[in-house]
Amino acid sequence: MNPTHIEHIGIAVKSIEAALPYYENVLGLKCYAVEEVKEQKVKTAFLKVGETKIELLEATDPESTIAKFIEKRGEGVHHIAYAVEGLEQKLQLAAERGVQLIDQKPRKGAEGLNIAFLHPKSTGGVLTELCENPNK
Repeated sequence: MNPTHIEHIGIAVKSIEAALPYYENVLGLKCYAVEEVKEQKVKTAFLKVGETKIELLEATDPESTIAKFIEKRGEGVHHIAYAVEGLEQKLQLAAERGVQLIDQKPRKGAEGLNIAFLHPKSTGGVLTELCENPNK
């Protein structure tokens, strides 16, 4: 697949407001964007560590995948996202190589990226997101 870099690491939190002081006051990072992605029933906050982003994910609906994740596993690392070029082709390649896809086609994600998820049953237990910037 040849990802170009780690796009971000997604961390599920009960409350972005409650989580941000650790990232900003202890780690010294700066939140540069907060965004609601209504289709995914999630609010996100982004911070940067070098070129890699940390994405805090807060559920906006008790039936969202983030709410269910926190209910089942508690707060913590939710997924790792890799930047790729040619997202649709990368999904086809993953499927051809036996990877179970959560998303058969790319969809819109935070920060205007096109995204798709690979099932953790096929990725060594790690929920994997592939991201493509449509403006590049």
